[in-house]
Amino acid sequence: MKKNQAALTMAAAGLALLVTSGCATGPDRKPGDPFEPANRAIFTFNDKLDTYVAQPVAKGYQKVTPQPLRQAITNFFSNIGDVDNLANNLLQLKITDAVEDLMRIAMNTTFGLGGLIDFATAAGLPKHHQDFGLTMGHYGMPAGPYLVLPLFGPSSVRDGIGMAVDVKFNVINYFEPAVRNPMYLAQFISARADLLGATDLLKQAALDPYSFVRDAYRQQRESLIRAGRGNNAALPNYGEPGGEGAPNENGAPNYEDPGESGGAGGGAGATGGSGASNNGLPNYEDPGEGSAAGAAVAAAASGAATTGAAAAGAGPGAAAAAGTAGVAAAAPAASAPATASAPVAASAAAPASGVTAAPAKPASAP
Repeated sequence: MKKNQAALTMAAAGLALLVTSGCATGPDRKPGDPFEPANRAIFTFNDKLDTYVAQPVAKGYQKVTPQPLRQAITNFFSNIGDVDNLANNLLQLKITDAVEDLMRIAMNTTFGLGGLIDFATAAGLPKHHQDFGLTMGHYGMPAGPYLVLPLFGPSSVRDGIGMAVDVKFNVINYFEPAVRNPMYLAQFISARADLLGATDLLKQAALDPYSFVRDAYRQQRESLIRAGRGNNAALPNYGEPGGEGAPNENGAPNYEDPGESGGAGGGAGATGGSGASNNGLPNYEDPGEGSAAGAAVAAAASGAATTGAAAAGAGPGAAAAAGTAGVAAAAPAASAPATASAPVAASAAAPASGVTAAPAKPASAP
């Protein structure tokens, strides 16, 4: 009990230090982190303590303890933590999650030798992570300024209050001091050993570890609160104005081409008309379609449209790839010299359109 009181006293002292140092934050303080100078000082202290004390102990524990035994210790403290998860899920009126927590406790305690073996997860009962800070956030209490507490690390005003409540009602507090203190020590070492990989990742990925931890912590807490509330908002409608983008029969927005009416209307006369293609798509032929180069471009575009329509059934990515290939195929024909002879243009257009065309009569020499 004395250890818990000492920890709470240090946390309260750190909170008081942060509050009283608000006037020394300077004009460049970040929104949501008005106590950044004091936070950085405590962060540095925690980091040094972790580097020179906690990490060596955790690495030694990891080296001398077999992995199955380490996993059993982790499962044991996880089973104790499910009691706190159960209480907070009940406070948040999450009855389904609370029942799952109760079943996890009963199954792991009974069949898992007091929680040393995690049968509940293997049976499909998910592990929930709740605390009193999330419970207050669930009911709309704002997080308040970001805080770094001595020994406890990243927190906030709301989460600091929730941490004090969680520590007060931890099951381990009700054990005798001769059992409680070693259990707290073993829990800390086990948890720190499980996070050794995360420490290495932080040092490699973050240019400013303080900012990285602050942003990651705040985003994670906000994500947990939003997930707990549920997000059933309707998706936005990105349809065209005027009703053209109304959802079609399968519920998806309709993104038809604005010129589809002309293309569809000319579908009946696609083979003979000059204003539509043979696929119900708008006709974007070159104005000089009577020339040999214009015929080659029209044939290549028709082939690209057919390929794109066929790829549409395979998904947007395939359709886009086919469209790109069609543009690439049409580009050489469009860049052909205007003085190309009619037989060469006709023979180039025929394979692209799939229609056998009779060779044109060559022009007579002057």
